[in-house]
Amino acid sequence: MRFVFALVLIAGIGLAGFAVYMAQNYMSEMGAERDRLLAAQAAAPPMVDVVVVTKDKTYGQVLSKEDVKWMRWQKDSLPEGVFVRDASGFAEGSVEPGDSLFPENSRERFVITSMRKFEPLLAHKVTRPGEDAGLTSRLSKGMRAFAIRVDVSSGVSGFLRPGDRVDVYWTGNTGSLDGRGEITKLIETSIKLIAVDQIADTDRTAPVIARTVTAEATPQQVAKLTQAQSTGKLSLSLVGAEDDTVAQVSQVDQRTLLGIQESAPIIVEKEQVCSTKIRRGADVIQQEIPCPTN
Repeated sequence: MRFVFALVLIAGIGLAGFAVYMAQNYMSEMGAERDRLLAAQAAAPPMVDVVVVTKDKTYGQVLSKEDVKWMRWQKDSLPEGVFVRDASGFAEGSVEPGDSLFPENSRERFVITSMRKFEPLLAHKVTRPGEDAGLTSRLSKGMRAFAIRVDVSSGVSGFLRPGDRVDVYWTGNTGSLDGRGEITKLIETSIKLIAVDQIADTDRTAPVIARTVTAEATPQQVAKLTQAQSTGKLSLSLVGAEDDTVAQVSQVDQRTLLGIQESAPIIVEKEQVCSTKIRRGADVIQQEIPCPTN
């Protein structure tokens, strides 16, 4: 009986020791895993909370508090104009410091560029609180909106849309200014369009045969385009999306178009005539004589 008791006791002590050994190994592995996680966390780039939309939003829709939420984002990869969480827990735009997403007086914001679900909300894709989704929200500081009359030929067959950039050509008659008649001249380059007819939605891709397009221009450019439109015809040339070259100043008249070169004027040497005056009484007569040779 004592032998059995001793055997059970030895087995119990062995199992207890094995359990302690396993527990120590487990704790060691957990500690190593914790150290690895802490090291990985320390090596990872810092993260911040940014505002993302929770559903697809299209041009003209109202943006409300129910349409956004916080999401962790890598701090060194933030898009320009994203709204981030500040120390007080509210969203601030990185483009306009202090521009809270939804101020306490809570005026509505409108979407001016479509967004997809869980896409970061950018300042240039929504209006300021209280602004509508019209042209005023599209104009940059110091810029003005100017309407240009177009048709199928001058408006690139209806393929213009808001956000495109165009070169503007003027065709008109210079009259007596330089005697060259009707000319076509490049007057403005890479002008940004902000609306086509009454459409300001940049996501519209279907061709529209427009009667007017609205361009963003400086006051000086507006004066120049107004003068050009009132004295001739304006035509637009679409600039490629990835084209950052600046068009060279060009001018074409009918002679250049047809390849006619202006000939040099023919100089006709006038024959030299020599004369002398002869007095006959009260009369003075002019008589030709041979010119002296040099």
